[in-house]
Amino acid sequence: MILPSEATAAPWSDHHRRLHRHLLGRPELLPAGSPLLLAVSGGQDSMALTVLLADLRRLHGWPLTLWHGDHGWRAEAAEQARALATWAETQQLPLRLERAEPPPAGEAAARSWRYGCLKRTARELGCRHVVTGHTASDRAETVLLNLARGSHLRGLTSLRASRALGPEPEAPLLVRPLLPFSRHDTARVCRELGVPLWPDPSNEDGRFGRNRVRAEVMPVLEALHPGAGRRIAAQAERLEAELGAQEQLLELALAGLAAPGNPSGRSLARRPLGQLALANRRRLLRHWLGRQAGLALEAGALEDLCRRLEPRRGPGQLDLAGGWRLCWDRSKLGLHDPGDHRHGDG
Repeated sequence: MILPSEATAAPWSDHHRRLHRHLLGRPELLPAGSPLLLAVSGGQDSMALTVLLADLRRLHGWPLTLWHGDHGWRAEAAEQARALATWAETQQLPLRLERAEPPPAGEAAARSWRYGCLKRTARELGCRHVVTGHTASDRAETVLLNLARGSHLRGLTSLRASRALGPEPEAPLLVRPLLPFSRHDTARVCRELGVPLWPDPSNEDGRFGRNRVRAEVMPVLEALHPGAGRRIAAQAERLEAELGAQEQLLELALAGLAAPGNPSGRSLARRPLGQLALANRRRLLRHWLGRQAGLALEAGALEDLCRRLEPRRGPGQLDLAGGWRLCWDRSKLGLHDPGDHRHGDG
């Protein structure tokens, strides 16, 4: 455990004021009086989030519950979890502890396990909002990783301020109120407010791509252009707002492309779709597949589909994830769910 030296807790600080004003400006993020489930790893970001929200409870009226997950990867993790539980008890903050059995096989499996646990716990507690300590630094790193992978523009808006933890209408919301803060800011919060930390050694492991971006790439960008991380994160936020506005126009365009006699919206008129510019075709198909089936094609697969749908090309079909299938003839493009075996009717 890392304890800050000679730091005393303050009832109010510039950090409190900054987060308070941010939440007042976006009241839909953490509505007043709503019960909140906080994901707490013990690192500086989640601990800064915890103390700030705990101190702001008197102004916003949130009941808080903490959740901590032990992946079972490190022998000392159980001891750290107990120490975190002891600290939470001194702060009169209820804490749920869970340990993965068996341990997840990798980072992706661990993330899936964490969010699955958080979703289930939120439902048990009647919490609509699951809160994490992601910062602008995390968002900038994610943008760079997705850019290097060749992500679509939507991937460059990753780590949005709020998103649903599932496709169902009543799924809890994952909320990230610390996106205006950087990792440097959360370190100051913990140091100045005397917050104990239980850092995860895996955050220093160079085998993970994000850790290498954090340790090797971001310092170079900050040296070349001070404030680069903050500006990259701000650009992602602006792009998120722009894409959100575009979705309204996409809905209008899809309504005009709906195939006759298709109340479900799962068939589009192929000829007018194929006559659109390639970029517009990509946008429409991406939005349509996401809305109808929660599907997201990789950039290369989407490009190939768009070209196959050009008017000069003949009928075809494409199997998608989860058993979904696209079928098209010369007049229309149809999306069939996994239980629909009438795939030949395009």
